[in-house]
Amino acid sequence: MKVSTKGRYALRMLLDLAEHKGDGFISLKEIAERQNISKQYLEQIVSLLNTSNILRTNRGKQGGYMLAKEPSEYNVRDILRITEGNLAPVTCLEEEVNTCEKVATCKTIALWKGLNDVISEYLSGVTLKDMLEQAGENVDNWVI
Repeated sequence: MKVSTKGRYALRMLLDLAEHKGDGFISLKEIAERQNISKQYLEQIVSLLNTSNILRTNRGKQGGYMLAKEPSEYNVRDILRITEGNLAPVTCLEEEVNTCEKVATCKTIALWKGLNDVISEYLSGVTLKDMLEQAGENVDNWVI
């Protein structure tokens, strides 16, 4: 599994929104400037995130984006699945049912499944709040 720029930038964008949660709706222009990411690229990411009800949007002069839930309710696995699709380390684990013709005799499938489980469990256990706290931000004192 290799996380693309889209996945990394989506995390940065959502962390920015979490960090500025008390500021109301935040424009993509502000996020782009703070994160040094193209506004056009953020627009592509927003279109992915909007289909998953991760963001609240407001149009107009005071328009922008904010998180729909608390930062503690967003885990990295779910965010990356939206932006990256499947996070499986090998193609034979990308679908719910493994249709590989060699799955019954594969001597490596247990290794890949174990790795997939470890990745999924780890990313599920890390929230936006955790990431901000690790970076030294105190998210418990925010005005919501």
